[in-house]
Amino acid sequence: MKETKSWRKGWAVVAPFVLALLAMTGCNEKSEGTGAAPAEGGGAKPKIVKLAFVTNNASEFWKIAQAGVRKYEQESKVQVDVKMPSNGTTEEQNQILENLSSQGYDAIAVSAIAPADQVPVLNKVAGKSKLITFDSDAPASSRLLYIGTNNHEAGKALGAHIVKLLPQGGKMAVFVGTLSADNAKQRLQGIQDAIAGKNIEIVDKREDNTDRAKARSNVEDIINAHPDLKLVAGLWSYNGPAIAAAIEALGKKGKVLAAVFDEEEETLTAIENGTISATVVQKPFQFGYLASKWAHELSVKPDTAMGQIPANKSIDTGIDLIEKTNVATFKQQLAEMKK
Repeated sequence: MKETKSWRKGWAVVAPFVLALLAMTGCNEKSEGTGAAPAEGGGAKPKIVKLAFVTNNASEFWKIAQAGVRKYEQESKVQVDVKMPSNGTTEEQNQILENLSSQGYDAIAVSAIAPADQVPVLNKVAGKSKLITFDSDAPASSRLLYIGTNNHEAGKALGAHIVKLLPQGGKMAVFVGTLSADNAKQRLQGIQDAIAGKNIEIVDKREDNTDRAKARSNVEDIINAHPDLKLVAGLWSYNGPAIAAAIEALGKKGKVLAAVFDEEEETLTAIENGTISATVVQKPFQFGYLASKWAHELSVKPDTAMGQIPANKSIDTGIDLIEKTNVATFKQQLAEMKK
């Protein structure tokens, strides 16, 4: 009995320390996992970061950007959650952003659908997470950095090609998901600046709110309403395929010219067969890769990363003009990027 009482007395003394040690071990085990990166300073414990990449719709264009995200994931051993609003509406994107913010995401990259209208939501997100934009900027918000195309210059590049296509001038129409998006406004302004004084008139501008069926019917309606229409331009990625389908269905190939944006497969095929003259392509792979990299570094090395942001808070990823002469080479390069 004496030995039993002695053992109990000894256990009563050491038990608190043993239990504390076990608790510490359990906590350490929970802190390990994928997505861990060393916190700034080197000596701190690994920090598990939560990163998100939010597009403005679910078009094929964003699969190229997603390939860039996956490339960075492989290199850095972190996870980046890609979210694509299936309906492409502002309300849907806002809900995604608010959900991510409430779930404690360290950094969120977003292509804003309607930047001016979304400033309150974006600023709310920026108050909890490191916020950057890509593709469609929101400069009036508290975002830290924009990664993507200089859309005004991209519009000017397409506008210069339109001038070559219409040396005698003529009527044209423009199609897009929504003109409230900064990328749409800036591309249109670039086109308008390039065609100014060239006797080219924009007779109509139609929005489709990312409805693919409406995107095509808009083109058909305008072509039928303007028998003397010379050219149609599409500002968003899916507008190219919609334009090609409408022109071919109406038997207007070669009669109504087309100049568009982005590298949808149907757009590139339409360039090969002559339905579309040219497309200005961005660098969506770079959108995904660089947005993931900056989101990660702003999360784990905030002081260093903030000091590396350019003075204009913008990184221009550049553009290319794809025509029949270089479309085959471009398609090959695109296939390699998607691997």
